Amino acid sequence: MTKNSQVLTNLKKKINAIQLNIKETIKTPTKQRILKDKVADFFMNILKYVLLYGLCFIILYPIIQQVAVALRLPEDVNNPTVLWIPETFSLLNFRAAMAALNYWQSLRNTVVIAFGVTLLQVIVTSLMGYALARLKFRGRNLIFSLVIFTIIVPYAMISLPAYINFNKWGMVGKPITLFLMAGFGMGIKSGVFIYLFRQFFRGIPVELEESAQIDGANVVQVFLRVMLPNARGAIVTVALLAFVWQWNDNYFTALFISENNPNMSTLATQLQYLIWSIDQALRNAGYYAFIGQDISKNPFFFSMIQNAGGILTMLPLLVLYFFVQRLFVEGVERTGIVG
Repeated sequence: MTKNSQVLTNLKKKINAIQLNIKETIKTPTKQRILKDKVADFFMNILKYVLLYGLCFIILYPIIQQVAVALRLPEDVNNPTVLWIPETFSLLNFRAAMAALNYWQSLRNTVVIAFGVTLLQVIVTSLMGYALARLKFRGRNLIFSLVIFTIIVPYAMISLPAYINFNKWGMVGKPITLFLMAGFGMGIKSGVFIYLFRQFFRGIPVELEESAQIDGANVVQVFLRVMLPNARGAIVTVALLAFVWQWNDNYFTALFISENNPNMSTLATQLQYLIWSIDQALRNAGYYAFIGQDISKNPFFFSMIQNAGGILTMLPLLVLYFFVQRLFVEGVERTGIVG
């Protein structure tokens, strides 16, 4: 019995040793793989942060430089010691830019035109997007192809015939021209907005429409009571994009309104012609008594006024985006994922 016990003990030891070797063999590649994954994740995080900070620098650098230049005192325009932080902070450039832009009147015109165009574009493009996404009719694919075609067509191909027609009807120089174009689906980037609504409505479950139709709702009621309440993210996205693009537009606005009616100039069109209007505006506002008339001959002075004018133009948009950024990001995600 003693010999048998000893044999069994030795056998168990050998089995345990074999099991231990097997476990170590299994653990070694696992540890190596885990270590490799950790090293790879570490370098990937470094790459991500480098790209992130690089993109932030590219985006924020012009804005920071624009603000730094705009806050300089005009006398420091040629001071080589002033690079980023102004030696003397001054709002005189903003006052001069406001005078040159005719700021408050241009701001009012911009808000009225941008709001009207945005409202019409949201209504028209949402209807068109719903029709292309849900309604089945002959020629639907052809119409959608034409919508996509309008996205890639240059502005000049649309604006020239439209200008000729509006000029014959006596509508050039009035905001109604832009309102009509937006109302008939030919506003700025209307094709993009139709596509966004189409993709969003295609992602909404069909069962919602079917249940509403069973309850007796027609197409218009389904659209107003079922689809639109579920399309809040897409509506906010399209509305914000339409508002921003119309706010920054100087081509259509100048062509159809401002060039024929200076009293309806917007901030974008005024900023475009700032160099030609600044001298007379500063003289009328009496700012030469503060900055001196000779400084207006310096090209860097015009750069400072343009920077200040650019900040004044985009400031209302930054305030607007601050309040709707969450809905905007949500809408971009939904319209990009569904469909």
